[in-house]
Amino acid sequence: MRLTKLEHAALIIEQSGKKLFVDPGSFTTAITEASGAVAVVITHEHADHWTPEQLTRLLDKAPDIRIFAPRGVADAATGFPITIVEAGDEVTVAPFTLRFFGEKHAVIHSSIPVVDNVGVLINGSVYYGGDSYTVPEGVDVDVLAAPVGAPWLKIGDSMDYVLAVKPKRSFPTHEMTLSKAGKTMTGERIKWATEQNGGQYFALEPGDSLDV
Repeated sequence: MRLTKLEHAALIIEQSGKKLFVDPGSFTTAITEASGAVAVVITHEHADHWTPEQLTRLLDKAPDIRIFAPRGVADAATGFPITIVEAGDEVTVAPFTLRFFGEKHAVIHSSIPVVDNVGVLINGSVYYGGDSYTVPEGVDVDVLAAPVGAPWLKIGDSMDYVLAVKPKRSFPTHEMTLSKAGKTMTGERIKWATEQNGGQYFALEPGDSLDV
């Protein structure tokens, strides 16, 4: 299985010639290559994690692709064939098995509504929590997508999240709001937190891949 990081919060997971897209949003370059795409996971409704244009491009290339998301996305993405998922659900779209965790986005501010959010565990190995610090209890996480920059994020909280998940490997996600210096600094903090439990940090840039 191969993981490829795209810009911001987007990922592609590939296995046996099939592709799973995660959170292709407004900060991610327009997706024009979707051969082998079988599924999309959208963790929540904010535009940096999905746009109608990105979904339309994927559906144009792969009309049978399945889209999984929490209810808030289904309400926002009218006209798209969304399968609603929530914490505790498990679905299989061969060759991918998806388990979902958590219910809500991290708090940004008391004035901003807290929206639905799900984390996803892919093939029992790769975990991405969306915009949350939801720990997948009882799961031995191989690779963690660790958020490093967001309006809702303090780096100390993200470090504590990594310490709680205890991944064997981690890489940075949700970083398009950061400068180069900011990415370097936060990456060092996540590297430290990963190494405390014997893990390894990979400073993936958009387009970089990791074999899982």
